[in-house]
Amino acid sequence: MSDSEQIGSLHLSVSEQGVGTVVFSRPPVNSVSLSVYEDIGRLVEHVQQSSHIRVLILSAPDSSRAWCGGADLKDFVGMDTAKRKERYAFINERLPGFYQLDRPVIAAINGHAIGIGFILAGLCDLRIASNKAMFACPEIDYGLVAGGAGLMALLKMPEAKVREMLYTGRKFSAGELESTGFFNAVVEPEQVMPRALELAAQIASKSLPALRARKAACVALEGKGWMQAYLDAQAMSAQLVAKADSAEGVRAFLEGRQPQLQDR
Repeated sequence: MSDSEQIGSLHLSVSEQGVGTVVFSRPPVNSVSLSVYEDIGRLVEHVQQSSHIRVLILSAPDSSRAWCGGADLKDFVGMDTAKRKERYAFINERLPGFYQLDRPVIAAINGHAIGIGFILAGLCDLRIASNKAMFACPEIDYGLVAGGAGLMALLKMPEAKVREMLYTGRKFSAGELESTGFFNAVVEPEQVMPRALELAAQIASKSLPALRARKAACVALEGKGWMQAYLDAQAMSAQLVAKADSAEGVRAFLEGRQPQLQDR
């Protein structure tokens, strides 16, 4: 099975193995308008209704000037406090759904990630970045406050580095941020998608119910102590252990073969 779907500025193609590749294309710099947030909401709904998609890769065309160039500043012309709050309300109805999407998401960052682009990368589970990519939170330069500090704290990025990004607004290379643990790998530009696809293939070979439960457990960790999150994960495993895929996984390991998963 393979299929494709155009969801506004997002093109989704799904391999037979269940790897969904999402290409965000909004020339010239992949800026994020309100319509893009709507597209993200529709993508989440589409994936959640699919029983075939196991993992997503979020990428951009190689021809784009950025993986995600930040907010579309045209949306800010003539904006006042009331309109800004309306914008936030619209965004806040959609971004949490992307973070909570019940499939693993890999950011294949083949270009610059600025502002909301940096946040979108952080909302993904895993990140493979080009060593030519640049990252910035430039809101301070527009007299605004970047909203991603809490997310970066959740990701355990060093506070001093986060504040340097927020206070200066300057661009940081992937190499400068690599030691923060934000990326799973920083590679040559031509290796971004192959590395993401390799990682996605490993994930797609797992049982879908287990993947969905594992993603839910990861999201549930937010705002909880490690022990409560541990107990929640145990409860999910207790439910999964009675399912066919769990039994098959154990048998396959003991018999030295690949498991024949049925997603149940």
